[in-house]
Amino acid sequence: MHYVGVDLAWGDRRPTGLAVLDDAGRLRHVSAVRSDDEITEALAAYVEGDCLVAIDAPLIVKNATGNRPAEADLNRDFARFDAGAHPSNTGKPEFRDGTRGGRLCSRLGLDLNPRSGRARRAIEVYPHPATIALFRLGRTLKYKQKPGRTLEELRSELTVLMGLVEGLSAADPAIDVTGDAWARLAGAVGSAERKSHLRVVEDQVDAVLCAYVALFADRRPEDTTTYGDLEHGYIVTPALPEGLRPSPRPPRQPPPVEDPVASAVREYAARQPVLRRAAEEFAALVTAVLDDAGINYLSVTGRAKAVASFAAKAARTVDDKPAFADPLTEITDQIGIRVITYVQSDVDAVADLLDDQVVVHDDRDLGRETASEGRFGYASRHLLIGLDAAREGQAAYENLLGRLAQVQIRTVLQHAWAEFEHDIRYKGTIPDEHVPDFDRRFTLAAGLLELADREFSTIRDRLRQGMTEPGPEEIDDDPRISPRELAAYLAGQYADAGWSRTDHYAWISGLLLELGITSLAELTEVLRPIDGETLNERMGYRYPPGAVRRLDDALLAAYGDQYIGLHGNSHRVPSLRARLEKLRED
Repeated sequence: MHYVGVDLAWGDRRPTGLAVLDDAGRLRHVSAVRSDDEITEALAAYVEGDCLVAIDAPLIVKNATGNRPAEADLNRDFARFDAGAHPSNTGKPEFRDGTRGGRLCSRLGLDLNPRSGRARRAIEVYPHPATIALFRLGRTLKYKQKPGRTLEELRSELTVLMGLVEGLSAADPAIDVTGDAWARLAGAVGSAERKSHLRVVEDQVDAVLCAYVALFADRRPEDTTTYGDLEHGYIVTPALPEGLRPSPRPPRQPPPVEDPVASAVREYAARQPVLRRAAEEFAALVTAVLDDAGINYLSVTGRAKAVASFAAKAARTVDDKPAFADPLTEITDQIGIRVITYVQSDVDAVADLLDDQVVVHDDRDLGRETASEGRFGYASRHLLIGLDAAREGQAAYENLLGRLAQVQIRTVLQHAWAEFEHDIRYKGTIPDEHVPDFDRRFTLAAGLLELADREFSTIRDRLRQGMTEPGPEEIDDDPRISPRELAAYLAGQYADAGWSRTDHYAWISGLLLELGITSLAELTEVLRPIDGETLNERMGYRYPPGAVRRLDDALLAAYGDQYIGLHGNSHRVPSLRARLEKLRED
């Protein structure tokens, strides 16, 4: 014999709690699901034999308005304990075409008659009055989400309820909820950071209560009350103990004035899933813009600011006054994008490119600000960007409408210094007597890294000047022009262009193969008639394009629609067509 509890949601968008007790009262199953298919699958093994299924949801609703007779009768006993039932009638959309509970019972082949002696039965139950009767409570525990109830209040009440359920191990009949499943629920209550996390646990605890009501009704029918009847609907619950009186209501307190920082942090936490998606999409946008321009970079990453980090920043004060009057709008780095380049000139190129391709609301060169103060230290270019008008109308960027992202652009050496300095200062503990020495050493390291950045730039510039001829060709079976050969060739062909990413040279080499170009000599013949100066004027570059982008435009000019139709260009047809229109303008 199995006693099954179902805390049935009135729709499949919210979780339904399930619980199963065996004939000895041991908890055999507890879970949360959503659809009727999932409910049926989870309970199949427990309802194929003798079972009593207790469902917290209306099973039979015939009245067009108001309460069912069962609800009216139950409310006369339990409403004063805050355990009254909500009205069910066919005027409500969820009951217009029958009840979800009734359909579920039909699907499982369960008899709905509460007086039936059949082996496989279902009854309608209601946990709130059951808790009053079983635990002799003066009022219901307030573990259900309602306006004005805080997370900690809900957690506290749900913890009390779970303790009372555990105490049923000494009741008649007894149940045993010890085990991993119940421990998991208790752990989830303790670690819940949002009310929705508690809701999933609450549904499962209610399901355990429903299962116990089924066990109680089967073992102690004389102490069980059935309100209503089979024709008009009914509710089964442990009978109200004689002489039990409701507790006095606590005096109504004025609603507390909520801390604006706490309110902002809670709202920010609720926005986190959307912000994480937006950060990924902003990172993809910046990556696409850089790749399209052929600019060299090491990495592009995105993140949504952690809730703890937002809370710390929102709580900052200046002269004992809040630093942010409205943290949700004034903290602008909620979405952060980081672009790491190899040398300083690429930092400037990325900033110029973003200024051309998106809307830059703010641009701060913190390295220059540090230098203007006559010292070495943190160096990074910070841009605050949003969508440009053209992208605002595209469905692909719908999630980014009205949002801003802070883009940090720095070289790999500047990034290493910033990360190490942050890790030491914010995660380590520096004794006060050592702070001046640490400051001096960080400053010295910043100066050395600035010098190293300059040397790397010089090395790259000299290499680019000397890479006018490719080295000896290596013999292999790959018909493509090797990326290394192509990089050397383009450095001579476009001496004023910046380097592109290594993988971009390999990518465009594949496009050349699609065009049937397998040697530098053949490529030279294709590029010879292209007027580079006219091409640059028509493209109207406002940023220094990379060498691969320059070749990309030249091939577009030479082959037109044939180039756009290449398999390797299938992901960027609209942008290539827009560029081709520019090239064809008179």
